[in-house]
Amino acid sequence: MKTCAIVGINWGDEGKGRMVDLLTEDYDVVIRYQGGGNAGHTVVNDYGKFALHLLPSGVFHPGVVNILGNGVALDAENLWIEIESLREKGVAISPENLKISDRASLLLPWHRELDALEEARLADKQYGSTKQGIAPFYSDKYQKKTVLAGELNDPEELREHLRELLEWKNLILTGVYGAKPYTMEELTAWVENYGGKIRPFLCDTGAYLRSAADAGKRLLFEAQLGALRDLDYGIYPYTTSSNAIAAYAPVGSGLPSARLDAVVGVVKAYSTCVGEGPFVCELFGEEASRLREAGGEYGAKTGRPRRVGPIDLVATRYGVQVQGATALALTKLDVLSYLQEIPVCVQYELDGVRTDSFPFPTTLKRAKPVLETLEGWNWEDLPEAARRYVEYIEARVGCPIRYVSVGPERDAIILR
Repeated sequence: MKTCAIVGINWGDEGKGRMVDLLTEDYDVVIRYQGGGNAGHTVVNDYGKFALHLLPSGVFHPGVVNILGNGVALDAENLWIEIESLREKGVAISPENLKISDRASLLLPWHRELDALEEARLADKQYGSTKQGIAPFYSDKYQKKTVLAGELNDPEELREHLRELLEWKNLILTGVYGAKPYTMEELTAWVENYGGKIRPFLCDTGAYLRSAADAGKRLLFEAQLGALRDLDYGIYPYTTSSNAIAAYAPVGSGLPSARLDAVVGVVKAYSTCVGEGPFVCELFGEEASRLREAGGEYGAKTGRPRRVGPIDLVATRYGVQVQGATALALTKLDVLSYLQEIPVCVQYELDGVRTDSFPFPTTLKRAKPVLETLEGWNWEDLPEAARRYVEYIEARVGCPIRYVSVGPERDAIILR
């Protein structure tokens, strides 16, 4: 059995989708192991350009089995919309190439509503949620108050379980937020509609993966977001509500016995960040606008303008460490071709002291970037300076850069 995880090194939006799409040709099974529909993986291939939110990025490869593991926040409504949109573009999706863990929990409509209500309550202190229900969902999961997808196969038991959850959840909606309660009719109609649509895809994915491992199949694990959005190791509380690090891949996939042979960490040639929280290397004004436009930096899920800055070697080195990366993929190197000089954040200054270490989350807001500049290049001139930039990053973060992406297309990649 060959295993590999593709993960984000920074704040997310690094280009993991295009790397999964590229590397899937060497694997038999692709598994999403955490997160939900709150972020997007952009993929450009022969079918067109896609922003996937829940589907694994291996769905474009015939013969590859794609799995949504038990660690995923399973939003049946948005998943079905995504499946239908891909089918319209000629992408074949069936229970043969998409399997959903019966142990995954359902993200219900009230999770999205509660997400929006809480962000509104927080006002100017909000976490920057995409309002897709992720935080309320994982909160409920750890309180053991979610519905497992496999319960869709037992309608009578499911109805009783929903009735119990409805009573509890309406107390929160009405008592805490003054919102309208849900009715049993509304809830069961949603579950019967969207739950019924995804039911054919449900199976014991743990058993499937054990069988695949015994048969020597090659498994590729796909993460959402990046190390700095990980619940335990990120910029808490401005994180997602699940574990985006590679170490969680075996648990969230359904194959906890798996051992990872390789971890490919994806990092942009510059920094981007969607959402709130400290972003030490952030650029502002015209300088930020030029980089944002050059890279097309707008959120795949929300369309929000991404915050941008130079590559942050302090954050990137930390991301490499917590992800256990064995190799890196550097994406969007071509975007920097408009710059004559390229800034790089090499250290932080925290309370007057320079540091190479990534600080504790609550101290990040006091950190200031220490910048150096490297020579820019003209991409058409086979740039020696671009190679030096790659080698400089590689040396400073302590991990080999094996892939250099110079465009969104599947073949716009340099293998080192």
